[in-house]
Amino acid sequence: MGIIFQLTKPASVVYGRAHYKLEELGIHNIVINPADVPTTQKEQMHKSDPVDSKKIGRSLRANELKGIYIPRVETLEDRSLIRVRSTIVKDMTRIKQRIKSMLYFYGIEFPKEFENGNGHWSKRFIKWLKTIQLQYSTGTDSLQLWIKEAERQREILLEATKKIKDLSTSERYSKNIELIRSVPGIGLITGMILLVEIEEITRFENSDKLAGFIGLIPTCHSSGERDNKGEITPRRHNSMRKTLIESSWIAARRDPALCLSFSKYCKRMEPNKAITRIARKLVNRIFFVLITQQKYEYKIV
Repeated sequence: MGIIFQLTKPASVVYGRAHYKLEELGIHNIVINPADVPTTQKEQMHKSDPVDSKKIGRSLRANELKGIYIPRVETLEDRSLIRVRSTIVKDMTRIKQRIKSMLYFYGIEFPKEFENGNGHWSKRFIKWLKTIQLQYSTGTDSLQLWIKEAERQREILLEATKKIKDLSTSERYSKNIELIRSVPGIGLITGMILLVEIEEITRFENSDKLAGFIGLIPTCHSSGERDNKGEITPRRHNSMRKTLIESSWIAARRDPALCLSFSKYCKRMEPNKAITRIARKLVNRIFFVLITQQKYEYKIV
């Protein structure tokens, strides 16, 4: 007897509680994406738990459902470390914005050496922040508390980064992280994000499948002789797509072939759209180095 789960809650809940427990008991089950369940318009207009159960059962009987890839528990815990760091970075950004907002609110101007943004959040900048005195002690105390919180978050961020570096030198990742970092624009943190999310590159038949998983393919509305390509697909792996697009800006400067392609794209589209094309090319390079286990070599244009 098999069991099928629909992802109505965060995937981590299903992974942590139901799926792995059932596997331990020897019960086969698959986890599916709700968007992949065939649905009629009537079922969309009258959605309820009984209706969902019927359509899932119908699709399962017709062998129309395909389970998503389930990573190992070890990989899930590695992902947790990477995602904790991402959360710390977001918290750190919010704290910095709150400190600057407080300075603007009380009309405190930056010294000339910090006016253009250079040196912000350096040791000299933090030292200057600590010297600020507002009109009353309560205001000064409020600012100093935010500064202490920023310093504490920075220490936590450094600790998380060190642990990720240690993870990258482990037997599971040491070889692949060296390969993926040979691709232009891919650093240690970006490389680890990609490796823990992909886990096994062999589960993708080709680079197109990997690009579809990340969400770097266009939507398509074709009929007859018309072949219309739309905007980039909304179905995506959010952190991977965001990370790759950020890396593409660096890759477009460092890699001669990507730099030439980016220049050509910019002649007929906006740079923000052109960079997604570069990100797609970056996926090809990542897939190549991981599947062939060969380092990427820069080509002369």
